[in-house]
Amino acid sequence: MNIAGIEVEVIRKDIKNIHLAVYPPDGRVRLAAPADVNLQTLELYTTSKIGWIKRQQRLFLNQDRQSPRQYVDRESHYYLGKRYLLRVHETDHLIRYPKIILRTKTYIDMYIKPGFSVEQKAELFKEWYRTRFKELLPELTDKWEGIVGVSPSTYMIKTMTTKWGSCKIETANINLNLELIKKPVDCIEYVLAHELTHLLERNHNDVFQAYMDRHIPKWKSIRDELNRLPVGEI
Repeated sequence: MNIAGIEVEVIRKDIKNIHLAVYPPDGRVRLAAPADVNLQTLELYTTSKIGWIKRQQRLFLNQDRQSPRQYVDRESHYYLGKRYLLRVHETDHLIRYPKIILRTKTYIDMYIKPGFSVEQKAELFKEWYRTRFKELLPELTDKWEGIVGVSPSTYMIKTMTTKWGSCKIETANINLNLELIKKPVDCIEYVLAHELTHLLERNHNDVFQAYMDRHIPKWKSIRDELNRLPVGEI
């Protein structure tokens, strides 16, 4: 449906409440609604949220965006919120495997054989980020499971295009966006706390926000910081 010039994707699901979401990077709007709610009610509900929708879309529009990475010398790459310069080392010498090493506070070193394609370099970086995320995650999950007071059945690190994280209530599975490893630790913690809190309250209602206020009082400012940071595909 179209409300005030904004295209809204309507999804009918077996749920009890209406859920409205605006997704990066382009501000796509989706409304998930119970099957028995009529269209007029959905239109009225969405109309009441137009101001909020436009604010979210402006946030995404104003985000800095990286150009596609080419994985060449002195190109910028981010890890835990810090900018590093890439140094590419091509060698014909036998090496056990291509690898990435974080040696200093300024540089990330990539060791590859000549002829490595951009796609191969991208995959190498992606796996390096995944490994580092897996190394960091146990410390953070122990901390935030203790604070929130719940434990999911599993954590999964995934490449996600529209969300920083998600929680499947029925199975208590939490997914975290691989892109988060580029962001400051407090942003990762905010997403982790957010998804864990969904195990206490499914909806983004006053109860959910009260839990978040208790668990991480500055969560709104951290959320806004996360939405302002540069975005780009790993």
